[in-house]
Amino acid sequence: MYTQAMDTMGKEAGDARPALRSAEELRRQEEFDARIDAGEFIEAKDWMPDHYRKTLLRQISQHAHSEIVGMLPEGNWITRAPTLKRKAILLAKVQDEGGHGLYLYAAAETLGTSRDQMLDALHTGKAKYSSIFNYPTLTWADMGTIGWLVDGAAIMNQVPICRCSYAPYARAMVRICREESFHQRQGYDALLTMMQKGTEAQRAMVQDAVNRWWWPSIMMFGPPDDQSPNSAQSMRWGIKRVSNDTLRQKFIDATVEQARVLGVTLPDPDLKWNEERQSHDHGAIDWAEFWRVIAGDGPCNQERLGARVKAWEDGAWVREAALAHAAKQAPVKAAA
Repeated sequence: MYTQAMDTMGKEAGDARPALRSAEELRRQEEFDARIDAGEFIEAKDWMPDHYRKTLLRQISQHAHSEIVGMLPEGNWITRAPTLKRKAILLAKVQDEGGHGLYLYAAAETLGTSRDQMLDALHTGKAKYSSIFNYPTLTWADMGTIGWLVDGAAIMNQVPICRCSYAPYARAMVRICREESFHQRQGYDALLTMMQKGTEAQRAMVQDAVNRWWWPSIMMFGPPDDQSPNSAQSMRWGIKRVSNDTLRQKFIDATVEQARVLGVTLPDPDLKWNEERQSHDHGAIDWAEFWRVIAGDGPCNQERLGARVKAWEDGAWVREAALAHAAKQAPVKAAA
């Protein structure tokens, strides 16, 4: 999921609701609140508060950006996959991520903005994407680790969004979550193969990848609840269903057992079972690193954004040709 940016961008989301301007707006606001309280879905043509619309647009567009940028670290390894089977799996996964971006851009467009506007916000740095994609993929083991940890965290984040109060977003997430489940399983399978059938060097490669990706993965859930000013309002609206800290804890508890089966050590000496809480305690997260990467100072921020801008510029002739063809065909269709 890549929706952590909901809690890290647009501080206006924490502002108080603007004064209602008319009795009609008050009536509509009351009806909207009642529908939210009743657990109803809001459709694109339904009335909604401006702030609800802006919050959704920010979250969905940044989720879409994350899917598209997320193709880059893995696409780098397609030509270097160790077997034809792994190459086909990775190709399918990268293709899925592109599809997820398209679903999400389409959902965001229902809120009254264009795809060009959203992409311009990404390319100019006004919009963010998940910090996890600003880390390098150094070895083949990173492909499996991203599938296991990063996509595992994404699923934990995304499944509750299938019940998001905004129906177009919720519908898009149903298919996305099904495909993310495949991504997580293939990643885990790749690591299990390396750990059980690989050489000592390959097992060391897996452990190194886990060491590098563990902390960024648990940062994917966003800042702690007490430092997340937008979460309370988003949960009130039903955009967000589960808090950052709750999701992070569920992910850690599920991953500890998976790590044991794999035979890898999670790089947290303070990670231990708390019998009283019936959950795992964990060490301190380096939130300074999180905010630094979000602000653009991660290992691959410039590289990732530069690649997306170059792809957009290199593809300009394709878009222009498609528009020219559509314009040429319009009179023919009108005559028919």
